[in-house]
Amino acid sequence: MSTRELSKRGAVWLDALTYSAPLQPGFPPSVRVADARIGDDPARFIAVVPDPDNPFPRARNGEVGLIEGWELARAVREAIDADAKRDTKRAIVAVIDVASQAYGRREEAYGIHQALAAAADAYASARLAGHPVIGLIVGRAMSGAFLAHGYQANRLIALADPQVMVHAMGKESAARVTLRTVADLEAFTAHVPPMAYDIDNFASLGLLWKLLSPANADAPAAADQSMVETALKAALDDIRADSSRGLESRLGSPHRAASATVRRKLREAWR
Repeated sequence: MSTRELSKRGAVWLDALTYSAPLQPGFPPSVRVADARIGDDPARFIAVVPDPDNPFPRARNGEVGLIEGWELARAVREAIDADAKRDTKRAIVAVIDVASQAYGRREEAYGIHQALAAAADAYASARLAGHPVIGLIVGRAMSGAFLAHGYQANRLIALADPQVMVHAMGKESAARVTLRTVADLEAFTAHVPPMAYDIDNFASLGLLWKLLSPANADAPAAADQSMVETALKAALDDIRADSSRGLESRLGSPHRAASATVRRKLREAWR
């Protein structure tokens, strides 16, 4: 997919999984929020989608910019506040297809770091407050946009599809920074999983809870939708059966052995 094409995956999957539930009013066109259910459990689904008319030109192709960061935070904190006195907190599902954070002088001047930090903090606060937070990666999950929208989830689920990519930096930018061509970068990343873009290499890092293989990720059929719904319900049950509200489950992969050792030694030293 060209970076200039406007991906519809976030909108398509949010609509499918909520059975076309009405969008919550008051949010900008680039942030879609719908309340629906996972099985019998209430859930809030949130997606960032392209908006060609976004007042910030750098955030028109599915990027997370100033508006998106603050509105994501509002969508999540609305759920936290509404469930504050309830014993069972609703699930929050981040439907993820985000090109990157918005790069621009205005974004930097008006504090995009604060907007994206507010979104990340809201998701983390929801998780720590007992909301089961699930990140569903249906397209791109790039750079600061992924950190702001979904990375703080208790469980991450992704679609096994060539257009599903996870990385801290786009290929062209990474090639410039590392003084390589894009072709050289792709050859290099084939042997270094943390530098790769494809979802299989990302899965090898132990960060995913489940990897699903739909027949058509762009236009899910009933079987694709049912498969994802089943995975969301299983993730919800798994989260509620887990007493931990942290992200320790991501350290089980052999590629994360050093990270697990460092954390263990830090805990021992702290005590």
